[in-house]
Amino acid sequence: MAAAQGRFSDGADGMDSAKEASVPLPFRRAVGGLQKARLRPGIEIEATRPPQRLAPYAYALEAAVVEGEEDLADGRLILLHDPAGHEAWQGAFRLVTLVRAELEPEMAADPLLPEVCWSWLTGALEARGLGYGEASGTVTMASSHSFGGLSARRPATQIEIRASWTPREGVGGVPDTASHLAAWCELLCQVAGLEPLPPSDPGVVSLPQRRGPHHP
Repeated sequence: MAAAQGRFSDGADGMDSAKEASVPLPFRRAVGGLQKARLRPGIEIEATRPPQRLAPYAYALEAAVVEGEEDLADGRLILLHDPAGHEAWQGAFRLVTLVRAELEPEMAADPLLPEVCWSWLTGALEARGLGYGEASGTVTMASSHSFGGLSARRPATQIEIRASWTPREGVGGVPDTASHLAAWCELLCQVAGLEPLPPSDPGVVSLPQRRGPHHP
């Protein structure tokens, strides 16, 4: 199924409706930036219910890099906001992510792959001139080998990136969430094995809708 262009799925705004009336303006603007982001083709994305206990306010997106009917990589990005600020974040906003993909054998054999994957995230942020701080995370690789009745399956290696960082706040205390989302999607594409696009590439398109439920 083709992705619908430029809108989220019905009823999946990713915000707690009970809090919506009292949501701080900086957080509403930060969420608006995510919803208006321009992304490259091949990414299907939608809002999903965010975790409830990480911060007073949270908004979550899940996405996949799609080629035909195959998901090459998938992940979740969560925007957290604490109006009072958070000592560990060194700011009032925090971005938290999980990215996963199955690797080609050539990539899986590279002993420097964890360092390379981390550099894809920081490089995507820096290529857009995005200020950030307190970045942290882990890169995990897991291999599986099948035996017996499943021995025909080829060995597979999955990579999982968990990371978080504090986006620099701009005018009105609001970070440039649209650009942070674009950088994160570039990480997804690189983990999926796609060539990176320059930030100013004219081929980017408005935020599409994922084709169906998906949970990283």
